[in-house]
Amino acid sequence: MKERDCNKSKDYGPKPYVADIEQLTTENTNFRTAIWTGCHLQMTVMCIPACGEIGLEVHPDTDQFIRIERGCAVVKIGKCRECPDFCRSLKEGDAVFIPAGMWHNVINDENLPLQVSVFYAPPNHPRGTVHRTKMDAED
Repeated sequence: MKERDCNKSKDYGPKPYVADIEQLTTENTNFRTAIWTGCHLQMTVMCIPACGEIGLEVHPDTDQFIRIERGCAVVKIGKCRECPDFCRSLKEGDAVFIPAGMWHNVINDENLPLQVSVFYAPPNHPRGTVHRTKMDAED
């Protein structure tokens, strides 16, 4: 039986876990919820408010995979903070691979929440992370 309420702070890693990623993502209302954290991989789901963004960031030692489950977005990626030389529009079902050390931002360009699933290798957040809002994530 699958547990599906990802608005609770349950992280199922590192034990085996089967998930309907699209459903987990679209049911999530938190800015970020860690669903599964292992030694070498982590999955989170995110809900970015209308016209909001993840925020410009870089992960020096972590590759990232972001998939749009609901909504549309723009992704900007670059080698330096001031120069995002890669910019693409993303729609439902699209995904972007972000190499470690690249500055990036995902911007919700709709008036509805953007819901994404995110994979980090290695993990980027503590096991069980729940950020209800972007402000919580920045603290």
